[in-house]
Formats: sequence, C-alpha cells, structure tokens
Amino acid sequence: MEFSYLFDLTPQLLHDAFLSILAVVTLFLVASHLLFNPVRDMLQKRRDKIREELDDAKTNQDAAAELKAEYEAKMKGADAEVEQIMADARKRALANENKIIAEAKEEAVRIRERAAKEAELEKKKAADDVKREIVSVASIMAGKVVAASIDTTVQDALVDETLKEIGDATWLS
Repeated sequence: MEFSYLFDLTPQLLHDAFLSILAVVTLFLVASHLLFNPVRDMLQKRRDKIREELDDAKTNQDAAAELKAEYEAKMKGADAEVEQIMADARKRALANENKIIAEAKEEAVRIRERAAKEAELEKKKAADDVKREIVSVASIMAGKVVAASIDTTVQDALVDETLKEIGDATWLS
C-alpha cells in the first residue's frame, strides 16, 4: 500500500531536511566563529584606529590653532618691538643731532673768541706800530728842533713838515 503524503513529505525527506538545516546552522556557527568574528574584530580595530586618528587629528588641529595664536601674538609683539626700536633710534638720532648742534655752537663760539682775540692782537699790533711811528717821528722832530734852535715858528714849520711826511692817513686810522 502506498501512502499518499501531503506535498510528498516523506519521513526520509523530513529527516534529510532536518539534517540539512542542522548542517547549515552548524556551518553557520562554525563560519561565524572562524570567519565573522575575525572580520568583526578587524572592523572594530579599524574603527578604533580611525577614531584614534581622528582624535590625533583633532589634537593636532588644536595644537596648530594654539601655535597660530601664539605666532600671531608674537607677531603683534614683534610689531610693538619694532615700533619701540624705531622710537629709540629716533630718540638717539635726535640726541646725536642736538649733541652735534651743541658742539658746532661751541666750536663757533671758540672760533669767534679766537677771531676776536686775533683782531685784538692785530689792533694792538697796529697801535704799537703807530706808537713806534710816532716815536720815530717825534725823535726826527726833536732832532730837527734841536738842530734848528728852538724857535716856535721853526718848530711849527717842522711839525707841519713832519705831518706831511707821515701823511694824513696815519692819523685818521
């Protein structure tokens, strides 16, 4: 007798189906353990590495921002330092200028004093020359007066003659 089974489900077919399902589940568990878990671990390590690299990048970016801020502050400080150096240089230049001007004024005063002394010496020398001239004229006059006997008319004539010999320019200077 032959039984007619629903959908041709025989006990052998059910047994084979059960064993196939059991083999597939076992294969899945073994594959999961041998393949999927290492892949999951590898993916997790990769995620961790990427997260670590992102954290490092964030840290580096923060450090770069700090360095940039520090650099900008130093640049502002350098600008201020340059201005200070320029101001100091201007002050020194002004001080040197004033010193040079003062020295030039002192030198000018010394030159004027020296010129005044030289003019005074020349004046004294000219006065001495005039005195010598007068002395020589007086001695010439005395010699002529003594030689001509002391007559006032003769003396006046001798003085006039001597004055003409010396010239008017001597007495006017």
